[in-house]
Amino acid sequence: MDQETIAVPWSVIPDYRCFGCSPHNEGGLRLVFTAHPDGLQARFRLGRSFESYPGVVHGGLTGVICDEVMGNLIVLARHTPAFTVSQRTRFVTPLLVDHEYTCVASLSGSASDALIQGNAEILDASGALCAGSTATYQPFDFRDVRHQLTLDDDEVALLSHALDPESHDRPAMNRPATNGVLP
Repeated sequence: MDQETIAVPWSVIPDYRCFGCSPHNEGGLRLVFTAHPDGLQARFRLGRSFESYPGVVHGGLTGVICDEVMGNLIVLARHTPAFTVSQRTRFVTPLLVDHEYTCVASLSGSASDALIQGNAEILDASGALCAGSTATYQPFDFRDVRHQLTLDDDEVALLSHALDPESHDRPAMNRPATNGVLP
């Protein structure tokens, strides 16, 4: 049974180019998110264009995938975007080209904490741990970081509306969340 895809708030911008999750970025990962009992997950398979050693996915992409799933969980569960402050990734076994993997992210701490703590694991098709990552994130408001982002006024308004938990046109994002777990 296929799970319902969860729309990320960036999708309100018609041509968003996120390397991790945009369907518009031909060179990107194009991750798609679904709910997981612990938070959020993305299933993926990377081809040779993401290769390092022959047959092995570049290790840096392991951290990117974990960061992407944790960061989008923050946005979906806490209704706020956040910059990565620090991230530590532990590699258990290399990810192989053209193999199925799942990255599962969860959040720890309370919603009132100034910094947000995320955890992610990448599992192979049999459920074995391939990599784990922890990260700390600093929430921000789009209006406060306009000088760092290339968003015009209309895009800031669209994203702010998409992140508003009272908005009724984004049902997948507006479900209540408990401690960073999407119901």
